[in-house]
Amino acid sequence: MSNANEKLVLDFVESWNRLDYDSIYSAMADDIFYHNIPMEPCNGLTEVKAFLNGAFNFDGAHWIVHAIATNGNMVLTERTDKFKMAGQWIEIRVMGTFEIENGKIAKWRDYFDLAEFQGQVAAVLKGKGA
Repeated sequence: MSNANEKLVLDFVESWNRLDYDSIYSAMADDIFYHNIPMEPCNGLTEVKAFLNGAFNFDGAHWIVHAIATNGNMVLTERTDKFKMAGQWIEIRVMGTFEIENGKIAKWRDYFDLAEFQGQVAAVLKGKGA
């Protein structure tokens, strides 16, 4: 693969698959704008870390890229993101947009169905007796 921006995003996905947070964070610009589109956005790496470290306790992750397209500094991904919580896998369908600047992810937006995700999380937590 010759496109460095696309490779950066695919490497980022692989970092998620290993839950290698050092690698995940090192791929992002310090002033990254991150937005899970129906949720509130994060501005800057400090906010992203606080959100990701506080939002969920994942035991595993497996992101599957179904399609990827690159146009200049923009990389678009169609994915299924799977997360393991309390021994159970949940998954969401995601359309992700990454804007690359100076070899780092400067803007990252993921579009997904929040109700679908929340329903799966609730089912996992209910199964734990929460």
